[in-house]
Amino acid sequence: MMKLTVLGSGSSHPHPLRSSTSFWLDTEKGSILLDCSASAVHRMAQEGLPWADLDAIWISHFHLDHIGGLAPFLFGMKHAPATQERRKLLRLVGPQRFRDVIVAFDRAANYRLFEQPFPVEIVEVSANEAFAPLDGISAKAFKTLHKPESLAIRLADGERSVVYTADTGFDPKIGEFSKGADLLVVESSFVANKPVGTHLELSEAMELIKIAGPRMALLNHLFPEWDGVNGENLVREYVSPCEVLLAFDGLTIDV
Repeated sequence: MMKLTVLGSGSSHPHPLRSSTSFWLDTEKGSILLDCSASAVHRMAQEGLPWADLDAIWISHFHLDHIGGLAPFLFGMKHAPATQERRKLLRLVGPQRFRDVIVAFDRAANYRLFEQPFPVEIVEVSANEAFAPLDGISAKAFKTLHKPESLAIRLADGERSVVYTADTGFDPKIGEFSKGADLLVVESSFVANKPVGTHLELSEAMELIKIAGPRMALLNHLFPEWDGVNGENLVREYVSPCEVLLAFDGLTIDV
């Protein structure tokens, strides 16, 4: 059994109800943070999640609304009373050049972010590479059409699987990568008439869901243009192989 908590369902745009994209995933083997926006640092505490015992962090790409909270989170963990007795490993996993990005943050003010009471491991992965963000949790990365380093991730805990596309342009191969997942977390930045090719609009997200055929799908990374529209009604206009939900901050899903 896995459980997903939506920490942030929005984008980089400041919004009164939607924090920037980030998810907490509980598994039988431990907890994984999927992207670490600046707001995620406090959203974990707001949701009552055991942030001091977090096991791993996955970073999909280096846009600040997905990685901007990582350095502040490490800075907070270094000094927080709740982490001073911690000794277990924290694993940080991301695309190639991930180490360089984190080290640049660290050197900006000599924060010494890796001098923690507990060990920190940095792991870089490539597209199509199989890896283990946690012992006992298998994962595979897939290249997405967003930034040069951007990766989707498929995680499996026994027979249960979750795919998180993060930011991406349209590519049917993402649907194939997500085939049969129990939960597909797919971006749907725009309602329609998207202005850029490196994000999805609703029709494209629904097409990927149709290709993937997951047990459940969650639309996220919602730009402010979703405000004031009936998203549920819009989704019902499409033929879907599964239940499709619109993410909102605080939503929890049992996988």
